[in-house]
Amino acid sequence: MLPRIRSGQLCTLEPSDGEISVGDVVLCTVNGRDYLHLVTALQGDRVQIGNNRGHINGWTSRSKVYGRLVCVAD
Repeated sequence: MLPRIRSGQLCTLEPSDGEISVGDVVLCTVNGRDYLHLVTALQGDRVQIGNNRGHINGWTSRSKVYGRLVCVAD
């Protein structure tokens, strides 16, 4: 299975403004590290992120979600 975004691809983000849905790809901080990852679950003010292979990276608060992916250049 290939990643949705390959290393080195140009990504365009927009501010999330608190509007996040399961399936969105977001830029966020989890345990002090920045990730561009898939939103796999939402629970109140918490956002769970993981990858498209089913690995879960952890939970973070919505305040640590900085932007949502809107475009990936080829």
